[in-house]
Amino acid sequence: MRREVAIRPPRSHPTTHAGERGVRDLELLVTAGLGDNSYVLWSNGEALVVDPQRDIARFLEVLAARGLTLRWVLETHVHNDYVSGALALALATGARAAGPVGAGYAFDHLPLAEGDELTVGALRLVAAHTPGHTPEHMSYLVLAESADAAAAAFTGGSLMIGGAGRTDLLGPSLTDELTRSQYRTLRRLSALPDEVEVFPTHGKGSFCGAALGPSERTGTLAEERLRNPALTAPDEESFVEQQLSGLLAYPTYYGFMAPLNRSGAAAGSSAMPPALGLEEVGDGLVIDARRRRTFAAGHIPGSVNVELGNTFSSYVGWLPDGDGSGSVVQFNEPLVLVLPEPEDASLREAVTQLARIGWDDVRGYLAGGIEPWRASGRPVGTYPVVDLDEFCRRYRSGDVGTIVDVRQRTEWDAGHIPGSQHLFVGDLPGRLDEIKDEQVWLICTSGQRASIAASLVARHHGPASVRLVAKGGVERFLSTCRQLNPSVARLPAK
Repeated sequence: MRREVAIRPPRSHPTTHAGERGVRDLELLVTAGLGDNSYVLWSNGEALVVDPQRDIARFLEVLAARGLTLRWVLETHVHNDYVSGALALALATGARAAGPVGAGYAFDHLPLAEGDELTVGALRLVAAHTPGHTPEHMSYLVLAESADAAAAAFTGGSLMIGGAGRTDLLGPSLTDELTRSQYRTLRRLSALPDEVEVFPTHGKGSFCGAALGPSERTGTLAEERLRNPALTAPDEESFVEQQLSGLLAYPTYYGFMAPLNRSGAAAGSSAMPPALGLEEVGDGLVIDARRRRTFAAGHIPGSVNVELGNTFSSYVGWLPDGDGSGSVVQFNEPLVLVLPEPEDASLREAVTQLARIGWDDVRGYLAGGIEPWRASGRPVGTYPVVDLDEFCRRYRSGDVGTIVDVRQRTEWDAGHIPGSQHLFVGDLPGRLDEIKDEQVWLICTSGQRASIAASLVARHHGPASVRLVAKGGVERFLSTCRQLNPSVARLPAK
């Protein structure tokens, strides 16, 4: 008779996002902006943490609240989308870091190969080499101490809910090999019993996934066999084609994560950057995190508008070029923040998010925001914003210049405004010279990405050239603005 590990997350902790079925002795912590899951698993007062981010205070809070002793900090793979907190958490608690034998970590850790085991309380974790997302990738099967079958699996970036980890992040030379490895990995994992619970690291909202996936963070093998296209591909060639089709662009900061994670990163500093006076603002690129209409109504000339929300750090992390040069800023160069109210809470959120992607050089924030700047007589940038109805009226009358659609390529391919030019916001820092029209209309889906693009165009060409469609987007335009005018000027296709 099989003895199964029952792992049930409590529903009381405010950072917990429990699965619908609920399991015992496991807590799931979701980093929404990155689309990632981390886990605290425990048994008999001992615990391990799987794939923590660098802001380790929330993990320490869970451990303290439950009176747990952390024994292990476990990594499934070398992460490309965030700075790992494995070393920092191990140093803070006296636990031991552990991870794949092929990861190349330069810090003290226990390298794990196929079949190696760890124990935590009455549980065993068995390492299974599951290459695909990365070459060294490990999954970890969870078993009761004397059980012969797994009850759960930490699958990292191999098997995800409704999909699988993408296989192209390490460059084209490895993509085909890794994709075929992923196919074999998923077939291996799918042979586990129906009731095995799947605990992936990447989920909906992560650019590490090959598909968008459902909103559920965890599932069972039985559910995944029914709904997961990565498990239903009829053969390897079909899987390869499916896995590599329609992939989203991913942030350029990804290229800097693996070296940081192999060397081991310290925890993010708990000290917040200082308030800055007006004369100190020139000491870095200004990132203005206020809402798009507020920014357009008045901002420091040359600042970039990235609204403070779950995806703040991802879009700041798109500003450098992949080689660290960039026409706007290099990776981890000094930043100065302009923040929405309340400034204290906004500062902590912005700095935490930036620390997760290794952007530590935040010199400070402009105390009081834009008003002291304006009151001092310093120059203030502005540009007009319109809603979709006004844009539609102008479009129908032919009173628009160049329309730049800054959505992802897959979104553009699914439908776009006739006469518009596609220029993804993540590519814009290196392609600003391609925009030459005196009147440029920026549009996306909701206005968020268009607001970043508008600030970049204003920074490069001056605010007089910018028109921001701040609310509504392409999909709504195509469904409501019927009288189309295909004669709008185009930019040359890339």
